[in-house]
Amino acid sequence: MENQQPVIAAIEDEPDILELIRVHLEKAGFRVKTFAAALPFFEYLKEERPDLILLDLMLPDISGIEICRKVKSNRRWEEIPILMLTAKSEEDDIVQGLDMGADDYMVKPFSTRELTARVRAVLRRNAGESGESASRISVNDDFHIDLNRHEVIAGGEKIQLTRTEFTILCTLAERPGWVFSREKLLSRLWGDDKFVIDRTIDVHVKNMRDKLGKYGDMIRNVRGVGYKIDP
Repeated sequence: MENQQPVIAAIEDEPDILELIRVHLEKAGFRVKTFAAALPFFEYLKEERPDLILLDLMLPDISGIEICRKVKSNRRWEEIPILMLTAKSEEDDIVQGLDMGADDYMVKPFSTRELTARVRAVLRRNAGESGESASRISVNDDFHIDLNRHEVIAGGEKIQLTRTEFTILCTLAERPGWVFSREKLLSRLWGDDKFVIDRTIDVHVKNMRDKLGKYGDMIRNVRGVGYKIDP
């Protein structure tokens, strides 16, 4: 039965916070692997694959931003969702982490109740995506989304998107021309467990447009409202 519990890898150099995370997540039914630095975590990652990574941005050996970059650029690990933990509340620091491919963030100090809710929200969304039946969305003749394989093909090339970017793209592509507000997109991503700023959507859309190249021009910003996709 224990093996069915999701595994959370927590990287945090403050012992009190790390122990707080472990105790409350284990109480919530998760298995927790704790690390006080990046190097032991990467040794663990060579042998095991956690279901989610809790990542502090300020670490003694390698920065959390660099860890995020390494994880998201490795094909073996890129699908593992990352929830950043940071003592910095400035939006620029949050945006930098999201730029590296992180799925969500929390600003310290945080409540353990909120932490548990955020972890469950990320895992629930990922499980929902992996459980979808085979389906395909064709934006146009050269731009296709395979929901079952979690793949985007644009101009004959496979485009690598994060889970969050992929979900936003699918939401827009399901109803071409339909304008989705940032609030609606946040709701699609997180359901009732929304603790993020609206700018989060803007960062993910920008990253997605950049990856899609000329096809990214189909994703349009409707000023004061949100986003839509025009084939």
